[in-house]
Amino acid sequence: MLVTAYFAIIVLLALCVGLEFTARRLTPPQSTPTAVANPAFRRFQSIFLRAYLLALWADWLQGPYLYKLYRHYSFLESQIAILYVCGLASCVLFAPFSGWLPQVLGRRQTCLLFCVSYSACCLTKLSRDYFVLIVGRILGGLSTSLLATTFEAWYVHRHLDVHDFPKEWIPSTFNKVATWNHGLAVGAGLVANLLAEWLHLGPVAPFLLAVPCLGCCGLVVLTDWGKEEAERGPEGDKPTLILGAATGGVIRLSAKERFSRSCQEGLRCLLSDKRVLLLGGVQALFESVLYIFVFLWTPVLDPHGPPLGIVFSCLMAASMVGSLLYRLATSTRYRLQPGQVLCLAILMAFFSFFMLTFSTAPGQPRPHDSFLAFLLLELACGLYFPAVSFLQGRVIPEEKRAGVLAWFRLPLHLLACLGLLALHGEISGTGGGEGGGGTRHMFGGCAIMMLAALMAVISLFTLSRNDTDLRLEGCRGDGEME
Repeated sequence: MLVTAYFAIIVLLALCVGLEFTARRLTPPQSTPTAVANPAFRRFQSIFLRAYLLALWADWLQGPYLYKLYRHYSFLESQIAILYVCGLASCVLFAPFSGWLPQVLGRRQTCLLFCVSYSACCLTKLSRDYFVLIVGRILGGLSTSLLATTFEAWYVHRHLDVHDFPKEWIPSTFNKVATWNHGLAVGAGLVANLLAEWLHLGPVAPFLLAVPCLGCCGLVVLTDWGKEEAERGPEGDKPTLILGAATGGVIRLSAKERFSRSCQEGLRCLLSDKRVLLLGGVQALFESVLYIFVFLWTPVLDPHGPPLGIVFSCLMAASMVGSLLYRLATSTRYRLQPGQVLCLAILMAFFSFFMLTFSTAPGQPRPHDSFLAFLLLELACGLYFPAVSFLQGRVIPEEKRAGVLAWFRLPLHLLACLGLLALHGEISGTGGGEGGGGTRHMFGGCAIMMLAALMAVISLFTLSRNDTDLRLEGCRGDGEME
């Protein structure tokens, strides 16, 4: 497995470079590079990216060795499953507050809260006390919820409401984030492996490195973002003015009322449009099994001695390959539609879990086959996320998107929690250890969920057979999602 992991990372990185050059060659040049030429926009974009990329880097550093750290502290697999469930459950509990807090505290202050809470989460990893580690997982759930919403909310608000830049320039920033995010994930695995294994600092070392990174992120938010707000004016929490439908009067909505209204409108949209409901089902089924995969990949491979940081980098590189393949597939040369790519991604994920039900048979593990299946699953993820993002942008009205996506995340986390609790029950019932079949049964359950997701996608496109909103106009070169 040691040789396999190093060989795989070399091949995958070479494939990424080759696909990137091919994608650029097939992507037509932008006709209006106004955003790139605007110095005020470039300065604002740079201020945002410095903080956000540091936050993402700190987040990725914690991926490779979390399970390994808990095993290093001699916790049983069933106990570790409960720790993961605590993290997911806190995501469910804090998800509503992550949309409400920025409107109450302010977006910049909420980003600072993220830096503090995630640093505290990392520092709890120094303790071997189970209760302290549970507190750390709860803080991690809060921090993950804030990371998913708050930084982007600050950027979009300043971009549109303060700087008054064109809305069409927003994708240029988040395309850069997506490109850098894959590279950061691959690099985080390599750095974590360097610290934990090559320098023999142990599995806690990547978490400690994340703390100064979060400190630097907080410093950028405090200084550069503070200067930006001082020059352009603070955001404040001004009540929103909405015309009364019946009276023609003006209703002033506070932050709490705006959040409540957003959730209500999101739920109404979800229940009234069958396309939105089906797309939400696909997202909940697909992404919930990813949380289960995040828990299971380490115990499946670690007994066979691979360098976990390098394996993590391989998985992230496979996801990058999938993302690049999406750009090629939706280019003017190949002309595939996002819906077709989404079906392909779900089929690949199903085949991956199907492989894993055989490669993790009790007493007959096949780690190389499992590693290949995990790479295939990450490749499917790279195809899935841009495809589902495009469809969300076309199916969900923009003004209701935040509320609808908040409702999407609720069943997603609940399904993942139920899956991990079921796994915990099987492990406890069989006495744990490698001899139990809980892992294999869980992979079988994930394969069934992928079949359900495939049925939902087929129903969505049967329902929208003649809907041009779900198709790329002229198959733009890089599969733009906006």
